[in-house]
Parts: sequence; C-alpha cells; structure tokens
Amino acid sequence: MPHSDTDSDTEAAGLDLFTEPADFRPPDKPATFVQHTLATGARETLNLRLVGHNPLWGHMLWNAGRITSEYLEEHASTLIASKRILELGAGAGLPSLVCALRGAASVVVTDYPDPDLVSNLRTNIAAVGAPPNIVVEGYIWGRDAGELMGDGGRFDVLVLSDLLFNHSQHGALAETVRVAMKPDGVALVFFTPHRPWLLSEDLAFFKVAEEAGFVVKKVLEKKLEAPMFEEDPGDRELRRTVFGYELRWADPGKVQLP
Repeated sequence: MPHSDTDSDTEAAGLDLFTEPADFRPPDKPATFVQHTLATGARETLNLRLVGHNPLWGHMLWNAGRITSEYLEEHASTLIASKRILELGAGAGLPSLVCALRGAASVVVTDYPDPDLVSNLRTNIAAVGAPPNIVVEGYIWGRDAGELMGDGGRFDVLVLSDLLFNHSQHGALAETVRVAMKPDGVALVFFTPHRPWLLSEDLAFFKVAEEAGFVVKKVLEKKLEAPMFEEDPGDRELRRTVFGYELRWADPGKVQLP
C-alpha cells in the first residue's frame, strides 16, 4: 500500500529491456485467495483474490482491513446506509465491498494506479456479483481528486486502512481527505503498528491532520489473538492491536466546496 511517485530507472544507459535473459527475474508469484465472513445480514463469505506479490503491499489482507470492515458493519446505519464512500489504498478492497453490499449509495475504491492492483480490485467486485454502486479508480494520494468525486461531489465517509506506516505520504493522505470529505463527513483511520518502534511516527499523521483542519478522535482499540507475523520483531502486544481513529472537520462551516 505505500504510495510514492518515483521516476522509473528503466532508461538506464545500455539497458535493453527487451533482450534480458529468460531467467533474469524470478517468476511472478501466483495469486492467492483469502476468505472473510460478513458479520451481519446474510453473513456472506467473501472469497477475496490477492495479487501474488506487489511492492505496494496489496498482496496481503491486513488485520486492520478486517477490523475496519467489521466496524463499518456495526455502524452501518450511520456510516454506510445511503452514504458516498471513498477508500484509499484499498488492496483487495474488503471495506469497500462491505459498504457496497450493505447499502451504500455509491463507493469509489482506489489504490495506486498499478495495473495488477486495479485489475485485482475489479476481479473481487465481479466475484461478489458486481454491485452497480461501486467503481474502481487508480489514484495517487494528494493528486487532484476531481475525477474521483465526479458529479456526486465530496464523500460522506473516507476509509484509510493500514496506510500510516508510509510516513512520507502523511501530507498527501491528509490533503486528499481535505479536498474529498464533506463538511459533515468522517474519515476512518485504522491501523496496526507493524513496526512498534516507529509508532510515534505512525501517530504523527494525526498531527498533520489537525494542522489540515481536522479534529481527531480515537474510537477503537482491539487486541487480536495474534499478530499477522509472529516472527516479526518488536512489541507483540502492539503488533496484534488494531487502533481506530476518526477525523472530522474542526469547523465545518469554513469548508470551501468546489
């Protein structure tokens, strides 16, 4: 899920990309599948496709994504029903799929405009019956969000799930929330400190958000049975915890609509 706008090195002098030996790179890893059962209604089990490997971390279904989805379902009457929803850095798109299936007016699910990530999101949407209220867009945080908003304008709910580890992009994330969220909207920011020794840098996002005009409120702290990766270093308690925050406008009356 990291989102950085770096230049390609593919034009290095003397490099012919079309004549590299067949064994120059290891073969691509195959796609994998993971299941998630919804907590309400018909309790459907979604079979989500994950890209085989991706440097933007879209090849995992992270714990924060599952907990974000459960939180959205638990608060569906206020966070989903008839709402316009935007998800950033969606990976497999689980929270967006939950919103589409639980009564959102419209959902725009985004990730970095990498063809594999965007195609995979469309595959997962098709697998649940291609609800007409959800669309996929490639998007780089901080860029013009006009095409995402379209004729419907700003969004009621923004979903940012497990994105704060990308410290260099905190400003871009906050900027997208600033331009895309309605005056009475809310942004859900859920994350796990996968590198516990950098927790203070993860949390620095909320200082950036406050400077952008938002009020920050903690709404959830949930300890799971185990972290995603037992062998990883750092405080195990933190690595098995999902933290949830919401951002709302400090002064909705001063929000300048396009």
